Amino acid sequence: MKKYSMETAVGIFIVVGLICVGYMTVKLGNVTLFGDKSYPLFARFTSVTGLRVGSSVEVYGIQVGSVTSLSIDQEKQMGIVGMKIDKGTAVYDDASATIKSAGLIGDKYVKLDPGGSGEALKPRGMITQTSVPADIEDLIGKYAFGDVKKEPGGAPEGSAK
Repeated sequence: MKKYSMETAVGIFIVVGLICVGYMTVKLGNVTLFGDKSYPLFARFTSVTGLRVGSSVEVYGIQVGSVTSLSIDQEKQMGIVGMKIDKGTAVYDDASATIKSAGLIGDKYVKLDPGGSGEALKPRGMITQTSVPADIEDLIGKYAFGDVKKEPGGAPEGSAK
């Protein structure tokens, strides 16, 4: 009789452990089982330097989604950023997107201005009004290695005025 109670306890322990592993897999893996609470959107940028899959998408400083893919539009020679946006967030066809940096050398994220005067974008819609800020590393490199242009009409270096 004691043998069966030990086997039952071990069986219950294993079942509870498997349920916990399954739960953590779903939660940490961002797997959805009963319908997705987001919709896909795309944005076309001239450069997506520093942006990664998993980077956040923010509206008014609040995270409303994440970057799901980075690809190239061969026809227009631009980068395509795939995003997953929460269903409660409406994005309109006059929306604009900008790649921003969290701090001076922080991670990159997509800042959305959702617009509002046009029609709402449908899932898999494209945001075409985009901008990329100046790359601070390129500016520092140009300044450090003397590639900064001189002011017109200025005296050449080393000459007296």
